[in-house]
Amino acid sequence: MTEQEIRARIANGRAFVSRFANEEDTAEDYQTDQELKKPQPPLAKAAMTDNIIDLPADFAELDIDGDFLHIINSRKSHRVYTQEQMTLTELSYLLWCTQGVKSVRGKSYATLRTVPCGGARHEFETYMAVQMVDGLKDGFYHYLPMTHQIEFLGEAEDLRGFIGESLCEQTWACKANVVFYYSCVFYRAEWRYGIWAHVPILMDSGHITQNLYLAATSIGLGGCAIASVDPPSANKAFGLDGEEETIFYAMPVGTVREEDKDAEDEFYAFVREQGL
Repeated sequence: MTEQEIRARIANGRAFVSRFANEEDTAEDYQTDQELKKPQPPLAKAAMTDNIIDLPADFAELDIDGDFLHIINSRKSHRVYTQEQMTLTELSYLLWCTQGVKSVRGKSYATLRTVPCGGARHEFETYMAVQMVDGLKDGFYHYLPMTHQIEFLGEAEDLRGFIGESLCEQTWACKANVVFYYSCVFYRAEWRYGIWAHVPILMDSGHITQNLYLAATSIGLGGCAIASVDPPSANKAFGLDGEEETIFYAMPVGTVREEDKDAEDEFYAFVREQGL
């Protein structure tokens, strides 16, 4: 790639972000589908199978750290996992803390969830590659937030191989108990915000993974959000079309221990080696 091409791509990226702040002034005659009174899309995706699994909703059995400042100060990225079993209640807790539906606004206008989202559109769906979770088959799953259930989508011939491929060969993630894959159902946001929807989508996705970091930390688990995702392989695994809905973000979470601090620090060995 030439220097000119690099500068052009950087300029396009900056324009994408900065245009959001003032583009509304340049489209005075534009109306969103909500303003045009078009039917709104469903608040959440319907189940894709009949393989529905109830999740525990009572988290009393979990040893949840109630010291919020300690959770904030303890939160960090984890890339080394012990590969011990995660409980179904722990998985349920993580799902509730990141996309749980607390109530529905109006008859069916919007969901109020455990994370904020522009216009309460909550345009994201949560898919999972699961292994070493007590009571669950290894394989692919989808979260059903309206009923706090999950559905089993199927097994994988080589689950760890899929995780490595879908996360652009970040093979450390293959030892996580759960890799959360987040998709965007674009029209859910576009219906309300139209041509201005796409920068807020990226903003809102960060709310989910930050809650996931904090929730995992609060019960002694760890994870690391990943932007380097290969949408084609992930979309194929979860049966998504890649246009109306696509995977674009992921976060592995697993069991961790303090004794692995040195192994975690090795991910930053380049800082030491390059004298940065």
